[in-house]
Amino acid sequence: MSDTKVFIDTNVLVYSLDSYDPARRSAARKLLVRLRDEHVPVISTQVLQEFYYTATRKLGITAVRAKELVKAFTQFETVSVEPHTIMEAIDISVENQISFWDALIIAAAVQANCREVYTEDLNDGQTIRGIHVRSPFVD
Repeated sequence: MSDTKVFIDTNVLVYSLDSYDPARRSAARKLLVRLRDEHVPVISTQVLQEFYYTATRKLGITAVRAKELVKAFTQFETVSVEPHTIMEAIDISVENQISFWDALIIAAAVQANCREVYTEDLNDGQTIRGIHVRSPFVD
Protein backbone atom coordinates (compact mmCIF):
# COMPACT_ATOMS: atom_id res chain seq x y z
CA MET A 1 0.00 0.00 0.00
CA SER A 2 1.21 3.47 -0.91
CA ASP A 3 1.07 6.37 1.53
CA THR A 4 -0.36 8.53 -1.26
CA LYS A 5 -3.58 10.17 -0.14
CA VAL A 6 -6.61 10.33 -2.45
CA PHE A 7 -9.85 12.14 -1.73
CA ILE A 8 -13.19 10.44 -2.36
CA ASP A 9 -16.20 12.63 -3.11
CA THR A 10 -19.72 11.83 -1.94
CA ASN A 11 -20.93 10.62 -5.34
CA VAL A 12 -18.51 7.67 -5.28
CA LEU A 13 -19.84 6.51 -1.91
CA VAL A 14 -23.46 6.99 -3.02
CA TYR A 15 -22.99 5.12 -6.29
CA SER A 16 -21.38 2.23 -4.42
CA LEU A 17 -24.85 1.57 -2.95
CA ASP A 18 -27.07 2.66 -5.84
CA SER A 19 -29.20 -0.27 -6.99
CA TYR A 20 -30.70 1.92 -9.76
CA ASP A 21 -27.39 2.10 -11.65
CA PRO A 22 -25.63 -1.30 -11.47
CA ALA A 23 -22.79 -0.27 -13.79
CA ARG A 24 -21.85 2.74 -11.69
CA ARG A 25 -22.37 0.76 -8.49
CA SER A 26 -19.90 -1.86 -9.70
CA ALA A 27 -17.37 0.76 -10.85
CA ALA A 28 -17.63 2.66 -7.56
CA ARG A 29 -17.19 -0.49 -5.48
CA LYS A 30 -14.16 -1.61 -7.48
CA LEU A 31 -12.65 1.85 -7.15
CA LEU A 32 -13.19 1.94 -3.38
CA VAL A 33 -11.52 -1.45 -2.95
CA ARG A 34 -8.58 -0.40 -5.12
CA LEU A 35 -8.14 2.91 -3.35
CA ARG A 36 -8.36 1.26 0.07
CA ASP A 37 -5.77 -1.35 -0.94
CA GLU A 38 -3.36 0.94 -2.78
CA HIS A 39 -3.65 4.38 -1.17
CA VAL A 40 -4.83 6.28 1.87
CA PRO A 41 -8.49 7.18 1.22
CA VAL A 42 -9.61 10.54 2.58
CA ILE A 43 -13.09 12.04 2.99
CA SER A 44 -14.39 15.08 4.82
CA THR A 45 -17.17 15.88 7.24
CA GLN A 46 -18.95 17.45 4.25
CA VAL A 47 -18.85 14.09 2.45
CA LEU A 48 -20.30 12.31 5.48
CA GLN A 49 -23.13 14.82 5.74
CA GLU A 50 -23.93 14.75 2.04
CA PHE A 51 -23.82 10.95 2.03
CA TYR A 52 -26.31 10.68 4.90
CA TYR A 53 -28.68 13.14 3.25
CA THR A 54 -28.48 11.50 -0.19
CA ALA A 55 -28.70 7.95 1.14
CA THR A 56 -31.86 8.68 3.10
CA ARG A 57 -33.51 10.95 0.54
CA LYS A 58 -32.58 9.47 -2.83
CA LEU A 59 -31.58 5.87 -2.16
CA GLY A 60 -34.33 5.18 0.36
CA ILE A 61 -31.94 3.86 2.99
CA THR A 62 -33.29 4.08 6.52
CA ALA A 63 -31.78 6.63 8.89
CA VAL A 64 -30.43 3.87 11.12
CA ARG A 65 -28.72 2.05 8.24
CA ALA A 66 -27.38 5.32 6.80
CA LYS A 67 -25.88 6.15 10.19
CA GLU A 68 -24.18 2.73 10.25
CA LEU A 69 -22.74 3.41 6.81
CA VAL A 70 -21.54 6.87 7.83
CA LYS A 71 -19.81 5.27 10.81
CA ALA A 72 -18.20 2.67 8.52
CA PHE A 73 -16.90 5.40 6.22
CA THR A 74 -15.07 6.98 9.14
CA GLN A 75 -12.50 4.22 8.69
CA PHE A 76 -11.13 6.58 6.04
CA GLU A 77 -9.04 9.53 7.12
CA THR A 78 -11.56 12.31 7.69
CA VAL A 79 -10.90 16.03 7.29
CA SER A 80 -13.01 18.34 9.45
CA VAL A 81 -14.39 21.31 7.58
CA GLU A 82 -13.24 24.27 9.67
CA PRO A 83 -13.61 28.03 9.11
CA HIS A 84 -10.21 28.20 7.37
CA THR A 85 -11.30 25.39 5.02
CA ILE A 86 -14.39 27.40 4.13
CA MET A 87 -12.32 30.54 3.45
CA GLU A 88 -10.02 28.54 1.19
CA ALA A 89 -13.03 27.06 -0.61
CA ILE A 90 -14.42 30.52 -1.29
CA ASP A 91 -11.12 31.51 -2.92
CA ILE A 92 -10.99 28.29 -4.95
CA SER A 93 -14.60 28.77 -6.07
CA VAL A 94 -13.97 32.33 -7.26
CA GLU A 95 -10.60 31.58 -8.89
CA ASN A 96 -11.79 28.49 -10.76
CA GLN A 97 -15.42 29.42 -11.35
CA ILE A 98 -16.71 26.24 -9.74
CA SER A 99 -19.47 25.75 -7.18
CA PHE A 100 -18.68 26.46 -3.57
CA TRP A 101 -19.47 22.82 -2.65
CA ASP A 102 -17.02 21.45 -5.24
CA ALA A 103 -14.44 23.99 -4.08
CA LEU A 104 -14.94 22.79 -0.50
CA ILE A 105 -14.04 19.27 -1.63
CA ILE A 106 -10.84 20.59 -3.23
CA ALA A 107 -10.02 22.67 -0.13
CA ALA A 108 -10.42 19.59 2.10
CA ALA A 109 -8.22 17.57 -0.26
CA VAL A 110 -5.55 20.28 -0.11
CA GLN A 111 -5.82 20.36 3.69
CA ALA A 112 -5.23 16.58 3.82
CA ASN A 113 -2.30 16.72 1.36
CA CYS A 114 -4.08 14.56 -1.21
CA ARG A 115 -2.79 14.21 -4.75
CA GLU A 116 -6.08 13.27 -6.41
CA VAL A 117 -9.81 13.73 -5.98
CA TYR A 118 -12.23 11.13 -7.31
CA THR A 119 -15.46 12.87 -8.29
CA GLU A 120 -17.88 13.10 -11.17
CA ASP A 121 -18.63 16.74 -10.37
CA LEU A 122 -15.50 18.26 -11.92
CA ASN A 123 -13.73 17.70 -15.23
CA ASP A 124 -11.61 14.57 -15.48
CA GLY A 125 -7.95 15.55 -15.90
CA GLN A 126 -8.39 19.04 -14.49
CA THR A 127 -5.90 20.24 -11.86
CA ILE A 128 -6.95 22.67 -9.14
CA ARG A 129 -4.51 23.82 -6.45
CA GLY A 130 -2.24 20.93 -7.34
CA ILE A 131 -5.03 18.37 -6.92
CA HIS A 132 -5.60 16.18 -9.98
CA VAL A 133 -9.29 15.50 -10.66
CA ARG A 134 -10.20 11.97 -11.68
CA SER A 135 -13.66 10.88 -12.75
CA PRO A 136 -14.43 7.45 -11.35
CA PHE A 137 -16.64 6.65 -14.34
CA VAL A 138 -14.41 7.59 -17.27
CA ASP A 139 -12.83 4.60 -19.00
